[in-house]
Amino acid sequence: MAIIEISIIPLGTGTTSMSKQVSRAIDVLESQKEVRYQLTPMGTIVEGDLDKAWSVVRQMHECGFEDSVQRVLTTITIDDRRDKISTMEDKVGSVQSKLR
Repeated sequence: MAIIEISIIPLGTGTTSMSKQVSRAIDVLESQKEVRYQLTPMGTIVEGDLDKAWSVVRQMHECGFEDSVQRVLTTITIDDRRDKISTMEDKVGSVQSKLR
């Protein structure tokens, strides 16, 4: 099970707002049931089988090119743990259990 953090920044849109492009990327996630996701203020977390999640991440990247955008900067961090299944909630819970 992979957990992927993705941030997509379309460049040259003529505005500092990115919510339109973010909503298109979330539409990609909403249209499939292969992976789970969590929207955060600075990116989106995608969870699932690496091959399936990678395919969804690619679709999210591609939607950044809509509206005549010619350049998209995408940052991806992949946590691919194979010794046990770990979910988004497990990772957060592990840290929270160690807080005083």
